Amino acid sequence: MSAATVEGLLIIVSAPSGAGKTSLVRALVERDPQVRISVSHTTRPRRPREQDGVDYHFTNREQFLQRVAQGDFLEHAEVFGNLYGTAASSIAEQRARGVDVILEIDYQGARQVRLRHPDAVSIFILPPSRATLAERLERRAQDSPEVIEARLAEAQTEMASHGDYDYLIVNDDFALALDDLAAIVRAARLRAPSQTRRLRSLLDDLLSGAGTPL
Repeated sequence: MSAATVEGLLIIVSAPSGAGKTSLVRALVERDPQVRISVSHTTRPRRPREQDGVDYHFTNREQFLQRVAQGDFLEHAEVFGNLYGTAASSIAEQRARGVDVILEIDYQGARQVRLRHPDAVSIFILPPSRATLAERLERRAQDSPEVIEARLAEAQTEMASHGDYDYLIVNDDFALALDDLAAIVRAARLRAPSQTRRLRSLLDDLLSGAGTPL
């Protein structure tokens, strides 16, 4: 990383299925060109309209477990029988270029990332009610009634981890939730360690005692 480049943020966004996490993150990326979404690896079957390398890197279980054994993943977890993981090298390369990287991961993966990167910014998205969460899952029409029930049961476990996160956003009004998400990212960029590196020349000048007296 060059002296002129400040390392990008590592941003964790978690939520139960149906809370609107993916829609919020994609809207943030459209608004803020400095933010990129990390593309996870998964053994989950590809859904209609999903693209390999865009939505996920699709792989089989054997290949995934081989990468786990090699230590390739920053985090990995099993969710509803499918494996998900984030490649550590890709995250490091993007952050070194000053890109703010968002990880859309569950609470299991979030815990692993926070252990390795305590400076990560962690955000949990909540639905406005359990009824709304169930309605959104049904409206997606992606899962059977049995899978929806399983997702609602798992949501209880996921939402119980909310206290592990730095920020909580309730996705009731989408525009407001998006503004909240953007505000968190902007505030994180203004944290002293990053700003000190970004403003090195200005701070050197201000603290040098040289120049025109006040």
